[in-house]
Amino acid sequence: MKESEISRTLPLPPLADTEKLTEKAKGFLKYLGPAFIVSVAYMDPGNFGTNISGGSQFAYNLIWVILWSNIMAIFVQILSAKLGIATGINLPDHCGHLFSRPVNWGLWSIATVAAMATDLAEFLGGVLGFYLLFNIPLVWSALLTGSLTYGICHIQKYGQKVVERIITVMIAVISLAYVWEMFIAKPDWIQVGYHLAVPMLTPDSLFVAVGMLGATVMPHVIYLHSHLVQPRRTSNIADCQHHLKMAKIDVFIAMNVAFVINAAMVIVSAAVFNGNGLDIDSIEGAYLTLQPLMGNMAAGAFGLALLASGLSSSTVGTMAGEVILNGFVGFDIPISARRLITMLPGMGILLAGVNPMEALVYSQVILSFALPAAIIPLMVVTNNAKIMGNFKNKLVTNTFGWLIVSLILAMNIVLLYFTFTGQA
Repeated sequence: MKESEISRTLPLPPLADTEKLTEKAKGFLKYLGPAFIVSVAYMDPGNFGTNISGGSQFAYNLIWVILWSNIMAIFVQILSAKLGIATGINLPDHCGHLFSRPVNWGLWSIATVAAMATDLAEFLGGVLGFYLLFNIPLVWSALLTGSLTYGICHIQKYGQKVVERIITVMIAVISLAYVWEMFIAKPDWIQVGYHLAVPMLTPDSLFVAVGMLGATVMPHVIYLHSHLVQPRRTSNIADCQHHLKMAKIDVFIAMNVAFVINAAMVIVSAAVFNGNGLDIDSIEGAYLTLQPLMGNMAAGAFGLALLASGLSSSTVGTMAGEVILNGFVGFDIPISARRLITMLPGMGILLAGVNPMEALVYSQVILSFALPAAIIPLMVVTNNAKIMGNFKNKLVTNTFGWLIVSLILAMNIVLLYFTFTGQA
């Protein structure tokens, strides 16, 4: 029997089944988006700084930090999404109602410092991207980055879906650039697998490891995620349970895209820089060194990824800033004014001639110290039966959550100890 005759004898799927599959696909896609906005914070320019430092200085030794941090990120982002879905209220608003005024001022202060450290990384990323790609002087690059950031901020008035689409495109740019670089770098995959599975930490690498943790699990998007899920929420319990199921898939996909990109940054730096005996101490050095080692296209891909990362993450930082300011203490500062304030540290660093890569790493260490102030309130609120109802944390969730808090606090305390004793 001829192939054409065989194909004619095969039964076609009923039209009703095809329509059901289409409806299911549309239903699934309806819930995708919030975690992709959040995931930008997990691949912002701060990640470039810490991951390049980690890979160039310590080869593949710290790639396990990316894996563990990603597991933590998946957990806390699902918990934040659950809070928003179950209650229709974001985390800072819950804190504003649940905790005392002094506690909320303390949480707001830490969150604001974290937001400034985040904005610093985003701003420097955009500036360096323009400088490296187009050879625009740093001061003019800073003004251009600031102007584009203002434009991106105002896109929000067209709705969250528009922002989600723009950010998804930028994530695609970052992903393609770094995954392509990872494969042409020809890393030692056996070493990659070994160091993913076996943690290795020394006093010398602790500072960078803490920075990598702070760059991967971001405090401001823990607050933000509980806000982003609300436009898709209904008050029906069954709908909320289905929404949470879809939100978990959303988080799982988006966070693992971020994991691949962060792992690729470490792998490329380990293979190209450490593999050639180069300890890279600046973003410009990374860009310029890639040109002779991997070619102009690789260097261009690096610069393009950095630029896309800086511009996209600035949007997320601004959105998170609004949620933080309005929730804890009820401030209402215009987006433009807030953006101007948070860009000033970056401008100051550029004008003072401070190494931007060092500033990026230090800013991410600050974020690691700010993490418990976001995760602890999240754990407290989501374990409150009066607030969460049927969505209250189970024993396994509480155990894992407090274990994460303890691990972060332990790493921060050990870093402080080694710093003050001169061993780090």
